[in-house]
Amino acid sequence: MDAAPLIARLLARRSLPRSDPGVSRLLVDAGLRGEVEARLAACGLRLLDHPYAAHVAIGVDRAAESAVFETDKDWQASNIGLARDVVALLVLLWALIILPKRERQISRDSLESQGQSDLFGAASRPVDRDSAAVSGVVAESALLEDYGKLLGGKARVRQFMLPTLNRLGFIERRLGMIHEGPLLDLALDYAELAPRILQGALGDLLRQRAGGAG
Repeated sequence: MDAAPLIARLLARRSLPRSDPGVSRLLVDAGLRGEVEARLAACGLRLLDHPYAAHVAIGVDRAAESAVFETDKDWQASNIGLARDVVALLVLLWALIILPKRERQISRDSLESQGQSDLFGAASRPVDRDSAAVSGVVAESALLEDYGKLLGGKARVRQFMLPTLNRLGFIERRLGMIHEGPLLDLALDYAELAPRILQGALGDLLRQRAGGAG
């Protein structure tokens, strides 16, 4: 597959799984990846890819962020019309789902590289680090109980905010549970945001919640 059709598919579908034939080639073919990244950069865009994420997508290039997000009055929360409280919920769900998942993925890779066994004594076996099997879920009822008031009210979270994130592909809602959507792992920069969350006020809030649950 050439660069142009792959970019067009990414733009049209907003994300593609790593198992997609075109994406699989992109991840191993340095020439194709270089061409894709060059074409995106020429348009102020960049490839969103993380080794542990199950999908790839396209985002705004760092150099173009001010042109996209900056207005005369303030800095937009997003380029897809998300209100600030919805962005706050997105960050919270990222912290509740992606951060624990990343810890499990890194721990599994570490055990495999050291040839160690798991806690039950079974031999460590190769794990698909991109698999949804290591992704956690969040109960909607627990989310509303713990954070509903902080996010503007349970009704708004349930009836507007969660449906918005679900429609955009950040999450999937099934039987009262919130699952990772194809874009959640790519929505935020892990290297930049994880330390801020873990060392900031949200980290304290998450630790308090975990302590209360115990």
